[in-house]
Amino acid sequence: MSHSLNLGGAAIETRGAVALIVGSLSWSVASVLSRVLPLPESKVMSSGAQMLTGGLLLAVVAAGVGEFRNFHPESVSRGAWFALAYLIVAGSIIGFTAYVWLIHHESPTKVGTYAYVNPVVAVVLGYFVGGEGLGMRTVLGTAFVLVSVVLITTAKKQEG
Repeated sequence: MSHSLNLGGAAIETRGAVALIVGSLSWSVASVLSRVLPLPESKVMSSGAQMLTGGLLLAVVAAGVGEFRNFHPESVSRGAWFALAYLIVAGSIIGFTAYVWLIHHESPTKVGTYAYVNPVVAVVLGYFVGGEGLGMRTVLGTAFVLVSVVLITTAKKQEG
């Protein structure tokens, strides 16, 4: 988030960066707690309850900051609605349910590596398919992410 480190590209907005860090920390804490808290036996029910709670909280916050004021569903393209439906089914229902199941069968550290790999895949697809540019910050960030995932997945578990 350093404003003095010039790697090219637009400056990083501090509030957005802090929100990402807080969100990541919250997800990490919840991933660890989900292994010890009493949750429904059914992983589908567990993931559904978590998504419903999160969605309701986000809707309340969005309403509180006025996000719905200028939203007009009729102005959203058919492609955008299709993309939303895809994300709901593939990203949320299938993906999150698989995550909830996996978190009970693997360590949270290893399961959490998906959160590092997905942005790298998005960067590569954006470059090759979407014609997006690659700045020095993106290249360095991608390299750091890949190295960290390799270190996490290959590290031996410490006894004790």
